[in-house]
Amino acid sequence: MNFYDYFKDKFYQFILTFICYAIILIIFFAFKIDIGIIISTFFILINLFIVSILIDYFRKKKFYDTLLKNIDKLDKSYLVLETISKPNFYEGELLYQALYDINKSMSENVKTIYQQSKEFKEYIELWIHEIKIPLSTLNLINNSHNYDRRIKIQLKRINDYVEQVLYYSRSENASKDYLIRSVDLSTIIRNVGLKSIDDLLENKMNFIVDKVKIKVLTDSKWLEFILEQIINNSIKYKKDNVDSYIKIEVNDEKNKTILTILDNGIGIKESDLKQVMNKSFTGENGRGKSKSTGMGLYIVKNMCEKLSHKIEIESKENEYTKVIITFFKNNYYDVLN
Repeated sequence: MNFYDYFKDKFYQFILTFICYAIILIIFFAFKIDIGIIISTFFILINLFIVSILIDYFRKKKFYDTLLKNIDKLDKSYLVLETISKPNFYEGELLYQALYDINKSMSENVKTIYQQSKEFKEYIELWIHEIKIPLSTLNLINNSHNYDRRIKIQLKRINDYVEQVLYYSRSENASKDYLIRSVDLSTIIRNVGLKSIDDLLENKMNFIVDKVKIKVLTDSKWLEFILEQIINNSIKYKKDNVDSYIKIEVNDEKNKTILTILDNGIGIKESDLKQVMNKSFTGENGRGKSKSTGMGLYIVKNMCEKLSHKIEIESKENEYTKVIITFFKNNYYDVLN
């Protein structure tokens, strides 16, 4: 708050005050008041006016400057009332009360929305667990009666989408759902390969695993889901009429372990590469080759960040796609460089 703006706001008040002083001066002269008395009176009036203006300006300046400064500093600006004292001038009191009422109303609305969101999440998680029962039953029926493998593949895809919804619904409170410990990459990769075996066979894709018997700090359940999403994408965006493959290898270094998943699929267009892990981004491949939700890689990126893993994607259109996940060791665990 600067004095120029304050002056502009009080301009008409200043004008009226000086008009009043002028009228008083005319009256003094009309009644032939002694010039010494006139000078003394106006000296007192002008000084009182200047002092009252300065007092009013500085107490308002202190309040508004603190208010604006704290708003700029806070990540959650609506908490600003917790950082300032109630002002001692009427306009400030009105503003303070208005902000308090607005904040209270917003808090009540947020609480209601949060409760509704929580109830919806709980319902979604319950629904997911319930839907898994008939899915498992259908898988058992299909296996026991030796039905077409394509049915099994479609059932797996339904299950994958159900899992994707479950992990997405839990991602906001991920810290309650994962446990970081030393796990064997070879075990996780084997589990993922077994889950995807029907898809791999149906699409005639080679699954090549090289030197992965290494332990890393991660959550096995979350990492398994991450790798499933990446491998499903490799299968989904494979090239036709070529010997397709997915190659997984690990490079163990002093301070980190690098897991690479490489496929020789259709690749990613260069203009899409920077956005491919954005929420709901489908890109040219997602619109052209299959109906994509654009959520798989977004969830993968989100999970990697929460687990403090670094994920990168390299690709060349019509040649390859390479997903690189870096697991940090010891004091490098919380460092993303």
